[in-house]
Amino acid sequence: MLLSRLPLACILVFACMTAQAEGRNAALLASSCAACHGTQGHSVGGTPSLAGLDRLYFIEQMQQFKNGERPATVMMQHARGYSEKEIRLLADYFAEQK
Repeated sequence: MLLSRLPLACILVFACMTAQAEGRNAALLASSCAACHGTQGHSVGGTPSLAGLDRLYFIEQMQQFKNGERPATVMMQHARGYSEKEIRLLADYFAEQK
């Protein structure tokens, strides 16, 4: 009985470890945004804050920067450097910031 539950337990542990690693990766990715958008997305200057931004809105804006639909001075270059997965991680990270 116990051995039959072992594969499920391994899957659950792996899933938790993966989620924790993605959370750390998101925070690391977001740290590169801090120079302009503030720590954890809380801007103190004229640059828009990212903290608390709706994740779908964030993804849409990043995709527009990435494909050139939304012109910007530096964001087009930054967005092109991120994969779709990284953009989703950033969207989730900033949406969680309050």
